[in-house]
Amino acid sequence: MKDDLEFDMEMAREYDKGIRRALPTYDALFRMVQSFLRANVKDSANVLVIGAGGGNEIVTFGKANPTWTFSGVDPSEAMLEVALQKAKNEGIEERVSIHTGTIEEIEFNETFDAATCLLVLHFVETIEEKLSLLKTVRERLKPGSPFVLVSMFGDQSNPEFVERMNLWKSIWLDLTDLTQEDVEAMEESVRELSFIPASQIEELLQQAGFERVTQFFSTTLFGGWIAHTKK
Repeated sequence: MKDDLEFDMEMAREYDKGIRRALPTYDALFRMVQSFLRANVKDSANVLVIGAGGGNEIVTFGKANPTWTFSGVDPSEAMLEVALQKAKNEGIEERVSIHTGTIEEIEFNETFDAATCLLVLHFVETIEEKLSLLKTVRERLKPGSPFVLVSMFGDQSNPEFVERMNLWKSIWLDLTDLTQEDVEAMEESVRELSFIPASQIEELLQQAGFERVTQFFSTTLFGGWIAHTKK
């Protein structure tokens, strides 16, 4: 298990490097998410983290907010082990519980004060599945709770999307040793993900029972929305 965990930790380190190239404002995004949560929860908040594998949300928010507790959900058991190891390294593991599976599969005996779903929705294939995820998140939250959603977004047939994709590729070419052919192959892979326009994401959030839906963030292919459950 030790060798497996070391391998998974190395995968997590590579992910951490890659995501900061794919999303150049990754760290600034986390600061904005934390500020939003802090402004809308009590000091002793219990936060639900969807897509917690790798542990970045848990560690970032856990270190800075010593009275928060976290329940992390992710289908990848290996990446959740990485998240737990990161939490142990920072001495916050007693405030963290991890749950393997999708949010729809896991039963909780409590509702939460806040939730995040960062960089997950574009991996959920159909509109129906996306709506199911968002409805389940809303059901897990207390009335009036804050929620943050960050996802790739856009209409791939729109010229505006093409320009954003071109910028995304330029960043990879500028910051790495990848060739044009490498980046073109990455584009093909990214385009297989489930993109939907920003307006449709906002409609899904509203259909799921969220209100005060507001886009607060956009960088290249990524967008972020804040919302609240209805009181």
